[in-house]
Amino acid sequence: MNTLIKRLPVFAFVLAVFAAFAFAPKESATEQWGQDGGVWYNVTNMTPDVDYVCDNEIESHCLYDSSGPERNPITPGEDKVFIKLP
Repeated sequence: MNTLIKRLPVFAFVLAVFAAFAFAPKESATEQWGQDGGVWYNVTNMTPDVDYVCDNEIESHCLYDSSGPERNPITPGEDKVFIKLP
C-alpha cells in the first residue's frame, strides 16, 4: 500500500500529459487553403502579405480548412478574397 501511495504523483503526471495531448484544440493542426484563379494553394506555412494577401474587393472567404468539396471557412464572417502573390 505504501508503494502505491508513493507512485500516485507519477500516475497523476502521466494522466495530465495524456490529457494535454488528447484534448488539444484542433485549430492548432488545421491546414489553410486559398483559391486564386481556380487553383487551390496550401498556405499553411506561407507568410501573409508576403506570399499571399486577403483583399476586401470581392465578398468571398479568404482561407478554408481544405481544398475539397466539404471545405469550411477558417474565419467565418470575414469577407475577403485570396490573392496569391508572385
